[in-house]
Amino acid sequence: MWWLVALQNPLKPKAGMVPYAERLDAARAMARHPNIRVLDIEARTGTFYTIDTLRVLKQCFPRVQFVWLMGADNLAQMSRWRRWTKIFGLVPIAIFDRAPYSFDALAGKAAHAFQRFQLRTKDAHHLVEQKAPAWIFFHTRLHPGSATKIRARRAQIRAQPVSEPQPEARRKPSSA
Repeated sequence: MWWLVALQNPLKPKAGMVPYAERLDAARAMARHPNIRVLDIEARTGTFYTIDTLRVLKQCFPRVQFVWLMGADNLAQMSRWRRWTKIFGLVPIAIFDRAPYSFDALAGKAAHAFQRFQLRTKDAHHLVEQKAPAWIFFHTRLHPGSATKIRARRAQIRAQPVSEPQPEARRKPSSA
């Protein structure tokens, strides 16, 4: 699995965004499985939008059957992405449930537009073989973490005053 760290999400403000190098390092620290490779493909190729990144990947690796992995939060707002319908046409997509986005994701514009191409979860092992458009929504055990919470925690830590180091108490020489 290739974990692509985006340079900047065009739908999120740059203010408060953790620097790219730090996000790349954090992703590498979290990827604790030997089959997960954290890559800086967008930084290397100069792509900014998912559609462009996918096109470059398909061009560079024409024999690879890619499956795009993303969270339900992205499906919920995918209709705001550049050429989002083309993304569905380029690669099969696996979408993973994320609290509290599942209802909005499955009721959203993208899910409705491609509803007839949704596969059943029991057919997941065939997703990589499917011709796009094809997608699956996985209802999974939910993890409470989010980038928003991480950014809020980082801001909170930075806002805390740094306390001055206390001088060590002077010891009286012991009399022997």
